[in-house]
Amino acid sequence: MASSNKKSFFMHDLSIIALSVLIALILIKTDILSGFLDSTSSFKFLGSFIAGMFFTSVFTTAPAIATLGEIAQHDSVFVTAIFGAMGAVIGDIIIFQFIRDELAVHFVEIIKHNSLWKRFHTLFRLKYFRWFTFMLGGIIIASPFPDELGIGLLGFAKTKTSSFIPVSLAFNFIGILIIGLVARTI
Repeated sequence: MASSNKKSFFMHDLSIIALSVLIALILIKTDILSGFLDSTSSFKFLGSFIAGMFFTSVFTTAPAIATLGEIAQHDSVFVTAIFGAMGAVIGDIIIFQFIRDELAVHFVEIIKHNSLWKRFHTLFRLKYFRWFTFMLGGIIIASPFPDELGIGLLGFAKTKTSSFIPVSLAFNFIGILIIGLVARTI
């Protein structure tokens, strides 16, 4: 790959990331996101679903966790987790498609010429390591850590969308269920 193409990929990816950070900062600083999530919390199913969508990104997870915890205190923890996980799957699919189709391809092209990275990339193709990255990615999705990290692992390991969706649903359900249970005990 030519050096100008590498720079073009890098600038393209960097500009998309910068734009998403800018939008997230505007949403957080203006309290638009918090107000929106608070306004939907009275519609428990819709509120859980929308908060779940925002649960997936590092930039919006804090208000989403607070909203999901608030809904779980007043409604069924399991219902909150189910609808929140369904919303989170939608958010994760958007991130997954972007990471798998854009960033992962660009990252692989940039690093594949370095022998150390070539060995590292070859490791990701091993069957056992792919299962490990699959589970590690799912655990990261369930945790309050940024889903982008777990999704990146799944995308880099060439996980198919048909396999990704149930993993995202299950692990987001577990993560939101834990948030709801913790919110109930506080």
